[in-house]
Amino acid sequence: MSSTVLGRFGLIRMSGRDPRQQHRVASSLELFFDLVFVIAVSQASQNLHHGIVEGHAMATVLAYAMIFFAIWWAWMNFTWFASAFDTDDWLYRVTTIVQMGGVLVLAAGVHDAMAEGEWATVTWGYVIMRLAMVAQWVRLAVSDPELRAVALRYAVGISVVQCIWVARIAFSSEVQFWSFLPAMLLEVLVPVWAERARNTPWHPHHIAERYSLFVLILLGESLLASANAIIDALNSGEHVDGIVGLAAAGLVLAAGVWWMYFSHEYGEQLDSASSGFAFGYAHYLLFAAIGAISAGIEVELDLLSGASEHLSTATASLSLTVPVAVFMAVVWLILLRSRIPATASVVFLLAALATLACALLPVITIVGAATCVVVAVVTVELHRVRQRRSVLV
Repeated sequence: MSSTVLGRFGLIRMSGRDPRQQHRVASSLELFFDLVFVIAVSQASQNLHHGIVEGHAMATVLAYAMIFFAIWWAWMNFTWFASAFDTDDWLYRVTTIVQMGGVLVLAAGVHDAMAEGEWATVTWGYVIMRLAMVAQWVRLAVSDPELRAVALRYAVGISVVQCIWVARIAFSSEVQFWSFLPAMLLEVLVPVWAERARNTPWHPHHIAERYSLFVLILLGESLLASANAIIDALNSGEHVDGIVGLAAAGLVLAAGVWWMYFSHEYGEQLDSASSGFAFGYAHYLLFAAIGAISAGIEVELDLLSGASEHLSTATASLSLTVPVAVFMAVVWLILLRSRIPATASVVFLLAALATLACALLPVITIVGAATCVVVAVVTVELHRVRQRRSVLV
C-alpha cells in the first residue's frame, strides 16, 4: 500500500525504526500501557499474599508464576515491538488500547485462577492481547517487504500458540494446569524462531529504559500495597512497635531494590540478539520477584498481628526472603556481574545467601533481610564511586 493511500486514512507506513536514534525515550502511550499492567500485577500480588496466609503456599506460588508469565510476556512482546516499529498513528494506538483491554480482562480473572483454578477469564484476556499483536505483525508484513518474513513468522507462530491456549479451556482445571508449561515453552520459542529470518531493529537504550520504568512501576505498586496494609494495622492499635519496625524495614528493602537495579546504565550491554534475549527473558524472574516482595511484607505483617491461624513462621519468613534473594541473584547475573570486580561479586552473592538464610531466624527475618540488602547496596555503590573517581582523574 502506497504512502499516498495510507495518508488518506491518516496512517503511516510501518517499517523498522533507526536503532541508533539519539535521545529515544518512552512515549506517553507506552507509559499509559504500563499503568494498566499495575492492575494485573496488584491482583497477582494480593492473591499471592492471601493464598500463602490461608495455608496454600505451594499451589499459590505456582499459580502466581503462571499468572506473572502471562503479564510479563504480553508486556515484553509489546515493548520490543514498539521499540522497533512504533508508528504512533491512530491504528497503532487503537491496537495498543485493545491490548490494554486484554490486560483488564486478565486482571479480572486473576482471583478465580489463583484461588479456584479457573483459567478461562485469564486465558481470554491473554489471547486478546496476543491477537492484537498478531494484527500489528500482519500490518508490518503488508507494509515492509524487507521485514515480511520475520513479521509473518511472528504472526503465524503467535496465532498457532493462541489456538493451544484456547483449546486448553475445554479441559479440566488439572489438565489446564499441567499443560501450561508446554504452551509456555512454545510461546517463548516463537521469537527465537522468528528472529532467525531477520533481526528486528529494536533500540537498545530504549529497551533498557522501558525495563527500568517497569521496575519503578512494580516498586510503586509494592510500596502502595505494603503501606496500605501497614496503615490498616496501625489504625487497629495493636503491635505498634513491631509494625513501625516492619514499615521501616520494608522501605529499606524497596530502596535497596531500586538502588541495586539503577546503579548502572544497561543500554550498551544490549549489543546483539543473544544479549537481548538473555536480558529480556531473565527479567521474568526479576519482575516476578519484585512483585512478590510486597506480598512477603504483608505476610510478615499477618504473622506479627496473628491474623491467620494457618500461617507458620517458616512460611512467612520464606515468603519474604525468597523473592528478595531471587531478585539479588538475577540482578547480579544479568546486570552487575560484568560491571563489578570479583571481590564485590562474592560479597554481593554472600549477601543474597544471607538474605535467604534469614528465614532460619524468624525473629529478625525482615530486619536481617533489610540488613543484607544494605550490605549489597553498599558493595555496589562503593565500586560505582570508585569508577566515577577514576573517570574524573
